[in-house]
Amino acid sequence: MAHYKKTALPGLTGMMATLTLPFMAGCQSEKAAPERPNIIYIMADDLGYGDLSCYGQRHFQTPNIDSLASRGMRFTQFYAGTAISAPSRCSLMTGKYTGHTRIRDNFSVTNQRVPLHEEDVTIAEKMKEAGYTAGMFGKWGLGELGTTGVPTKQGFDEFFGYINQRDAHSYYPLRLQHNEENIYFSRNENDGRGLYSHDTIHYMAKRFIRRNLEQGQPFVAFLTYTIPHAELTVPEDTLNPFIGRFEENPFIAGPSSTYRTQVNPRAAFAAMVTRLDAHVGEIIQILREFGAEENTIVIFTSDNGPHREGGGDPEFFGSSGGLRGIKADLYEGGIREPMIVCWPGHVAAGTESGFVGAFWDIMPTFCELAGVKAPADCDGISFLPTLRGKTQKNNRVLYWELRTRGAFKQAVRMGDMKAVRYGTTAPVQIYDLSSDVTESKDLAAERPDLVEKATGYFTSMRTENPDFPMQD
Repeated sequence: MAHYKKTALPGLTGMMATLTLPFMAGCQSEKAAPERPNIIYIMADDLGYGDLSCYGQRHFQTPNIDSLASRGMRFTQFYAGTAISAPSRCSLMTGKYTGHTRIRDNFSVTNQRVPLHEEDVTIAEKMKEAGYTAGMFGKWGLGELGTTGVPTKQGFDEFFGYINQRDAHSYYPLRLQHNEENIYFSRNENDGRGLYSHDTIHYMAKRFIRRNLEQGQPFVAFLTYTIPHAELTVPEDTLNPFIGRFEENPFIAGPSSTYRTQVNPRAAFAAMVTRLDAHVGEIIQILREFGAEENTIVIFTSDNGPHREGGGDPEFFGSSGGLRGIKADLYEGGIREPMIVCWPGHVAAGTESGFVGAFWDIMPTFCELAGVKAPADCDGISFLPTLRGKTQKNNRVLYWELRTRGAFKQAVRMGDMKAVRYGTTAPVQIYDLSSDVTESKDLAAERPDLVEKATGYFTSMRTENPDFPMQD
């Protein structure tokens, strides 16, 4: 039977001033072997390849995330599941590329949200099989309340944040979800700004980590923070130092906008990433307090490329890191992500890896760390050898698809060569990423052999999915 206690949430008043939190039954399980590390997976929302100072950002600094890179491994060719939120997260959770995932776009062809089903196997379920406690704090987007897709029906012992990804457009929401219950914030009523959701989500994530460290319970924590997704807003204590630093192009919300007006969008963006960085530092400090750094692997990444919504300005910030494209593009800027792994004593400090990996590789890597077998239908491979300093070949084919902005988009990476097609009857584009990472020179006319090969992959590397058919 679960045990409960009350905890106060910072800034929460009104209908629910306290939150009843279970000490999950999983916390009572037998301890895993000492060599099995705790895992903290931090995923930003719409953070581009160039939005961290350790990846070239010059308009602001991210010292805590940079410290992870200096004490661990920085990847230069790691990819998201695809170029927008829900399908990318589905790829992460299920270990499949988007030609095989259940969810391949934010909405189905009939404009419905598709949830994960009971038979879908998630990382959380596999980690629980190994004796871990699993928590998620932030954005979910893979099943609404009342469906089979909610986190607590997909292996998570605890969830706190946004079940619905559209709700995550607001940082001052009227409600968040704890497990399968709505938690209401009266201080945000009437367009109020009483409680900044990210801070409360971060508080709950820290509480989960502390509780499990105190109990010696191995855990996996997914911190799927919504920063810096639009809307662009952040408390004044972080915003004010950036006011006046940039020439601004104010975002004025129209009547149909889901985002609020922001007269200082550049300052707000820089401040949001700065706040995220500070909170990453707080997570690391907790590990240091418990002497748990060497037994905890910390990963930092993003779910897809940078956005222009709500006043976002990826061109000004160089958010794509010099790569072509942004969010919703299958060019490199839409899917190549910052990826940092810090595990002192196990991953060599200050190293860089060109291993070509993607979200579907997280499942088998975590399974190997935990000592369980990955699902038989997993598309990924474990990159634990890379983390341990060994060389892994980059000769496999990676595949992405996405139906958005009026076209069915597909991309494959074949070694150093990449093919992109924006439309089922559109011409195939070919790029050599070894010499043209900006995808500026289309080699299709020179390499008809690769056009033919890629065209075959566009068909063979996907299964039919009636919710997400191959159509523009």
